[in-house]
Amino acid sequence: MTIFRKLALALALLATAVYADQVVLRDGHPDRYVVVKGDTLWDISERFLESPWLWPEIWYVNPQVENPHLIYPGDVLTLVYVDGKPQLRVERGKGTYKLSPQARAERLDKAIPTIPIDAIQQFLTQPLVADQDTLENAAYVVSSADEHLIAGAGDRIYARGVDADQGDRYHIFRPGDAYIDPDTGEVLGYEALYLGDGSAEKFGDPSTLRLTRTNREINIGDRIMPMTQEDVYAYFTPHAPKEEVEGRIISVVDGVTQIGQYQVVAINRGTREGIDVGTVFEIYQAGQLIPDQVSKERNAQVQLPDEKAGLLMVFRTFEKVSFALIMKATSALHVGDRVRNP
Repeated sequence: MTIFRKLALALALLATAVYADQVVLRDGHPDRYVVVKGDTLWDISERFLESPWLWPEIWYVNPQVENPHLIYPGDVLTLVYVDGKPQLRVERGKGTYKLSPQARAERLDKAIPTIPIDAIQQFLTQPLVADQDTLENAAYVVSSADEHLIAGAGDRIYARGVDADQGDRYHIFRPGDAYIDPDTGEVLGYEALYLGDGSAEKFGDPSTLRLTRTNREINIGDRIMPMTQEDVYAYFTPHAPKEEVEGRIISVVDGVTQIGQYQVVAINRGTREGIDVGTVFEIYQAGQLIPDQVSKERNAQVQLPDEKAGLLMVFRTFEKVSFALIMKATSALHVGDRVRNP
């Protein structure tokens, strides 16, 4: 065997080994699965793979299937092997209804989401993070129109700074605590606590808004932002960061102390660091600093190593902060735990 053939064989074996290290099929995986309503791509991938976020590595895009990146109830997923490597293929199931006499066909069902949509629905369109300029320049509530001390859905409010050019539908929010980078001390933004929605009935100074939906009372000084058609998605592809990134969990929604599966957290990395929707991070529980009871050195301490504790996936990004859903938690997670490339 020539040196070139030996080198080619070694490279081929290395590539196979790397692929095998990345994509590992779960023991007892099915060879065929019929998608049902309520499934998510993550759940289905977990049936086949040890690391479900790697499903794009084995996904075969069939050019003959309409919207092959979207999976619908009734579709059949089949696991096959090509050149010794696993592939997942889709056979389009039922779920269309032909309208007569037109030739158009429409889906009666919706594509399954990547992750549980009910866990993140309220975070997809509402303001979550605001910078200092936004807070200082935002419109604000000056009074209730009907002499209520606090206002709720159905009530009218007066607001200053509302501009007809911004449309007639608005979010109402309350500035919250600052998001601070625990490593650098940088202020990354401010929590925008969502209070409700309103629609403009009359523009002026002040303008009159009717509250259409509230989940908390509306008070004088609460801020107002126009609703925007922001690009948020329920369907996206999980992937690792493009570069090596390390960050921390800096907040958990609802302020609980321990974090579990399907809870929403904020991390101190955003679009500035190249984070986009679908980015997956491994979570490491921060090792404690404990006293060394054996060392003869006075006040000796030892830093315990960080331990793998779960996975999260980013579903919404801002410049310096991202929001993610905890997809897996092998132990209790906490604010301050680190996130790294999986």
